[in-house]
Amino acid sequence: MIYAVWVPLLMPFVAVPAARRLADALSPVRAVRLLASTGLGLALCSLLALALLVVPGATRFPVVSALGELVRPLSDAAPAVAVPLAAAALALLGGCAVAVARGARRHWTELHRAARPPAYARGELAVLRDSRPDAYAMPGRPGTPGRIVVTTGMLRALDPAERDALLAHERAHLRGRHHLFIAAAEMAALCHPALRSLRAPMGYALERCADEAAASAVGDRRIAARAIGRAALAARAAEGAPQLRPRTALAAAAGPVPRRVAALLGRSSPRPRVGRVAAAAMLACLVVSGAAALEATSDLHSSIEAAQGGGAQH
Repeated sequence: MIYAVWVPLLMPFVAVPAARRLADALSPVRAVRLLASTGLGLALCSLLALALLVVPGATRFPVVSALGELVRPLSDAAPAVAVPLAAAALALLGGCAVAVARGARRHWTELHRAARPPAYARGELAVLRDSRPDAYAMPGRPGTPGRIVVTTGMLRALDPAERDALLAHERAHLRGRHHLFIAAAEMAALCHPALRSLRAPMGYALERCADEAAASAVGDRRIAARAIGRAALAARAAEGAPQLRPRTALAAAAGPVPRRVAALLGRSSPRPRVGRVAAAAMLACLVVSGAAALEATSDLHSSIEAAQGGGAQH
C-alpha cells in the first residue's frame, strides 16, 4: 500500500497531456465520451486513495483502534508521520466532499431556475428583446426539454440561413444533454487539481459536436461555419456589456471559434493515429490508477486482518 496508494493521486497529471490532444485528434462524440469517463474514473480513484491514507494514521488513536479490534498499529511508520499524513488526507477528502456537494447544489439550483418558463418563451424558443447579441441553450431539469434563448440583437446579426444553423447548434446541445458532461468535468476538477485541465478540451469537444449537428441540419458546412463565426464576432462586439447567459448554458459563440470554423471547413481534420495514441494513454492512466487503488485497498485489508489476528498468537 505504501507505494500503490500514491499512484491514483499522480495519474491525473500524466493523463492531462493526452487529454489535450483528444478533442482535435478524435471525432467530437468519441472525445466527449472518453474525456467524461476517464475524468470521472480518475477523480474517484484519487478520492479512494485519500480515504486509504486516512486509515493507518487514524488507527493510532485508541478509540479507533478499539473499534477495529486492533492489537497493533497498521503502519510501521512513526505516529509523528502517520497521524499528520492522515489528517492532511482527511482534510483534503473533506474539502473535496464539500466542494462537490456545493457544485451539485449550484448546478441543480440553476437547472431549477431555468425550468421556469420566462414570459417571453414560446415553446422551445425564447426570444429576448435585447440589443446585445447572444444565444445559448438553457438545459432543463430531468424530464424537461430545456429551451433555446436568443436575443433580438443576435437575430439581427445573422441572415435566415445562419439563424437556422445557430438554432440547430443550440438544439443539439439540448438534445445531447451536453450540460451533464460539463457538470461531470466540473465535479472531476473539484476532486483533483490536475483534472481542471479537462474542462477546456471537454467544452471544445461539446461545441464541435453541436457544430457538426448544425452542419448536418442545414446541409451546408459553410453556412454553419459562417453562422458560428458571425455569431462570435457579434457577441465579441458586446463584450463590455453584462453577460446574459447562466453558468449552465452552452453557447455557439463560446470556446476557440477559429479552430471550430476551420474544422467545419475541412481545413483541419481528425488525426486517427494521434487520436488512438492519446486515447490509449488516457485509458492506460485510468487502468493503472484503478489497479493501484484496488491493490492498495487489498493491502490495507490484509494489514487490518493481520493487526486483528495478532493477539491470537500470544
